[in-house]
Amino acid sequence: MKLLLLFSLSFLLCQNLSATETNIIVRAKAKDAKFIGSSLGGAYIIIRNTINQQVLAEGKTSGSTGNTKLIMSPLKDRRSLITDDNTAGFKASIDIDEPVFVTIEVNSPLNYKNAKVLASVQLWLIPGKHILGDGIIVEIPGFIIDILTPRTHQYISLNSVKNELFPIRTNIVMMCGCIISKGGTWDADEIEIKAVIKRNNKFVFEKPLKFVDVNLFEGTFKIEKEGKYEIIVYAYNPQTGNTGVDKINFVIYD
Repeated sequence: MKLLLLFSLSFLLCQNLSATETNIIVRAKAKDAKFIGSSLGGAYIIIRNTINQQVLAEGKTSGSTGNTKLIMSPLKDRRSLITDDNTAGFKASIDIDEPVFVTIEVNSPLNYKNAKVLASVQLWLIPGKHILGDGIIVEIPGFIIDILTPRTHQYISLNSVKNELFPIRTNIVMMCGCIISKGGTWDADEIEIKAVIKRNNKFVFEKPLKFVDVNLFEGTFKIEKEGKYEIIVYAYNPQTGNTGVDKINFVIYD
């Protein structure tokens, strides 16, 4: 019995001694924009062994959204870094004794459930062969859209609005939190933003929303009937194919 226990301990010790620390950095990058870091609460990263689903490492990205010139420059060559020491990422040290095929899951942006995307990538980790520098960059498509007016499940009397233009206000940013403005790096004029209005689950009409301030878009429409209303706001950039949506429901009563 003692001999068997000694053999088992020796075997486990040999396994541990043969495991090699392998470092990897994972980053979440907004489509056509910058990295998702501390200012948005980070992206949540899970690295799994694809065969048995064992979690090898997990945690949040932290750091800045990165250097705009490095990331967005059209002149960068194929091997130039687009990150620096402050750029948001999640660094993991994983002990492995043979190549492991992993799945990296990225949930982002972590604190914005209406915009959260699950993206993933698969690759081989090889013992002692670190993946640092830019690391593994996982693209996160979308826009973060928050409808500000009307409020969720707001009850509004028909008499209070039927002789006025009813406002729709929405705040829209890139998935990294980068601002959208007139003529800026993320130009409001390049993005189609519209509100789809439904009443009692039936399409009524579609209304374009106009830029009024940084990240803020507005429009108005007439309400002439009571009912259960739904507003769907979407953003679409035809140059990049990037899209985002938010929805809200409210009630007009007589």
